[in-house]
Amino acid sequence: MSDRRDFIKGSLVAGSALLLGGVTTASASTATYTNIVYTAANPGKWAKKVGGHLPSITVEGSKVTVFTKHGMSEKHFIVRHTLVLEDGTVVGAKVFSPKDKEAKSSYELPAGYKGKVFATSFCNLHDFWVNEATV
Repeated sequence: MSDRRDFIKGSLVAGSALLLGGVTTASASTATYTNIVYTAANPGKWAKKVGGHLPSITVEGSKVTVFTKHGMSEKHFIVRHTLVLEDGTVVGAKVFSPKDKEAKSSYELPAGYKGKVFATSFCNLHDFWVNEATV
């Protein structure tokens, strides 16, 4: 379980860095994360897929709703949403199945939380997407 949470946190950090202008890692070869996490500003090879894959975030008081405007079928569906705070704290996640009518999830923020929230949406065909909002 902790490996999965570490992966999610790492992915969100990478996605956040992309939103802020890109990130590279020092190693034997320098690689960018631009083809791992997709955003509205960096849709990569999925430029025509932003509207149906980028999660939208609605905040009403302490309730955050994440919605991905995406069809749900056996061959093509949103697998999961995750909501993460700016410090990497995972607020919650929801796993979907192709039988779900829509990819919509809701989460309760910690009392008095102010800052950024990151919502992820993972499509079984079009990869990992992240969006952010400030509360």
